[in-house]
Amino acid sequence: MRRSMKRFLPIVMLLMAAPLATPVRADLIHRLTTSTQLSVDGAATQATRIGSTYSVSGNNITAGTMGGLTKSSGDSAATAAASQTQGSYSVTTAGSAFSLTESFVMGDAVNPIGTGVDVSTGIVADMPAYGSVTTQSGGVAGSLAGTITSAGVMTLTAGGAGTTATGQFVSEISVD
Repeated sequence: MRRSMKRFLPIVMLLMAAPLATPVRADLIHRLTTSTQLSVDGAATQATRIGSTYSVSGNNITAGTMGGLTKSSGDSAATAAASQTQGSYSVTTAGSAFSLTESFVMGDAVNPIGTGVDVSTGIVADMPAYGSVTTQSGGVAGSLAGTITSAGVMTLTAGGAGTTATGQFVSEISVD
């Protein structure tokens, strides 16, 4: 019996070692990505038309004729801003202290259709003459460029003002 056990022992050992000899499988993924992004800022203008305003205040003052605003007449009545009407004021009690404050802001006329901002090659050439205007000139591409060779070599060339060039290389390894 001892001898028969010795015969089976190598077979049993082989059967036990068989799962250890099975090849291990793993999915290995290696991903290489190269990219460039080029951008040129656009020109922008924001214009806000303001209206005409008039105000008057004072102490110890009598208004002969009150000042104010007058609308335009004739062909420009629909597009012109209101103008100022002069007031006539006098001191009520002579020899006493007095104060008078009069204020007028001329509003913006309505621009005809087709006038306003002209943009050429990203540069604002002219803008509307409104009371509140914010303008941002656009970028100029100039020599802005980005290339990627088949070997993955990346080259970026700077452009003019208002441009951005971004290059990116990503190496990703994942094991499942």
